[in-house]
Amino acid sequence: MPVIGLLTCQRLPQLHEADQALIPLFASKGITAKPVIWNDEDVRWEDYDCLIIRNTWDYYTQSDTFIAWLKRMGEKNVKLFNPVRIVQQNLHKFYLRTFEENGVRIIPTLFSSAASPISFEALQVKQWGKIVIKPAISAGSYLTTTFELSELTKQSFEEIVAGNDWLIQPYLPEITEQGELSMIFFNGIFSHAIVKKPKEGDFRVQRQYGGKYQLFQPSNELLDVGKRIIAQVNQSLLYARVDGVMIGNDFYLMELELIEPDLYFEFDDAIRERFVKAVMEQLSQ
Repeated sequence: MPVIGLLTCQRLPQLHEADQALIPLFASKGITAKPVIWNDEDVRWEDYDCLIIRNTWDYYTQSDTFIAWLKRMGEKNVKLFNPVRIVQQNLHKFYLRTFEENGVRIIPTLFSSAASPISFEALQVKQWGKIVIKPAISAGSYLTTTFELSELTKQSFEEIVAGNDWLIQPYLPEITEQGELSMIFFNGIFSHAIVKKPKEGDFRVQRQYGGKYQLFQPSNELLDVGKRIIAQVNQSLLYARVDGVMIGNDFYLMELELIEPDLYFEFDDAIRERFVKAVMEQLSQ
């Protein structure tokens, strides 16, 4: 009987409730699935036929440790979903530059690195009015802040961006008005999509900040955009979540989530069943 480790964090040792329901589904297919904390030093990783990153919702607060853990998994040839190399690439949000260079529309972004920070003058040229600054390694709006450009001085801006890698983007009213879109694919096949809207007066769409989620059906044109974005990764992906926003009639990529995204299992038992089927397909390869 194959044994799968469903990776989680110390805060959720038994997984998030939506992911816990995967365990009996796997059992019905003759597969043992166990929650396992990714940074538990006592775990024997070779005891698992594969590991699936699910609720490792602390990796961005200890990214050096997580990066070192990924390296160890690669050295041990542990079968990880998504693959180690893909997770390493997806960890730092400057990957968006590559998509932009390859013709994907991304939200307008200034990439400010610790080694070469964006100047205040370069920001002013954009005339964005209100901006969002987020860390290049983060999740769930961690350390993400909005600023009115008129309230920033050269000194205050330089202090904000010093010593870290940041994404600087315009505040998009479309997220408040229309919502952020997430299209989820299992093994490259579309499964379902969610629209997420922030609560009134906020810009963050996550549930912990009062965001509201609901299912929606993307158009064929929108699905084609999502498929083309995933195809650029050029490797088999157990799961992929394409996050973006519609500006006018065009989809703009915000993030391609390949590490530990919420997959919204709670909306339909059939979503979990599709996920388990996708895992079985991967295991059979």
